[in-house]
Amino acid sequence: MNTSINIPLREISSKVISQKEKLAHERFLADHNSYSSKVDVSLQKWRENLISIFAQSIIEDLDYTYEKLKKWGADGVNLLVEMGLPLDLAIEEVRFYRNTIGNIIKDESIEYNFSLEEFYNIISRFDSIVDRAVHWLSLSYSSTFSSRIYAAEATALELSIPIVRITEEIGILPLVGDLDTKRSQELMDKALNYGTNLQLSHIVIELSGVPIIDTMVANHIFKVIDALKLVGIKVILTGIRPEIAQTMVNLGLKLEGISTFASLHQAVKNIQNQK
Repeated sequence: MNTSINIPLREISSKVISQKEKLAHERFLADHNSYSSKVDVSLQKWRENLISIFAQSIIEDLDYTYEKLKKWGADGVNLLVEMGLPLDLAIEEVRFYRNTIGNIIKDESIEYNFSLEEFYNIISRFDSIVDRAVHWLSLSYSSTFSSRIYAAEATALELSIPIVRITEEIGILPLVGDLDTKRSQELMDKALNYGTNLQLSHIVIELSGVPIIDTMVANHIFKVIDALKLVGIKVILTGIRPEIAQTMVNLGLKLEGISTFASLHQAVKNIQNQK
């Protein structure tokens, strides 16, 4: 770019920065029905920061601007997630400032009598900055939500396999829902860790909440039982409903060497009578 326009570019940058509070508020006035005034106040600084980055990008090194946008995107996404706001709202904010700041650049370019080539170079550079802002917003938003979903799944998985200690040596592990490979591994880890840490002699696995027991589910359960045997913990199965028992028989699934009882009460009573 011709160095003779450096001073006008600095003037344009300064003009945009001087209007950042006004421009940030204009966004609220343009779309004040989309969210509450409380949310708008929270977004004010975020908007002003974006306007400053856009304004300074006119005269700053592109790589330096990209790094600032990367941080801005991460900070902005954290703010959006905390307030429960969707990504498209943030992208719409960026588009709004593409237009408003773009118009300022256009008017100032006319005022300074920039050539068509000079104006094209300025506006193309500005567009690349805006595109990068959208890129970092989308990337950060996806990453943040993926992390939160993973954490929520891990918490749900943890809570879905509770072990309840009812005596010094007996623990109850009620299973509810389908038992897939992921849950079975959690079941294995939790049963072994809790069983050994609590020094349990028996763990009763309650199956009345499991909708179906097929070959795969049975194999998962058998593996858990075998692992617990190796650490000296005996497993008792309860809650096998009549229809589940019939399905298991039809599939040829045998529970040889595994104690089973119709109810949890019967299982606990049997364990206590053996002592």
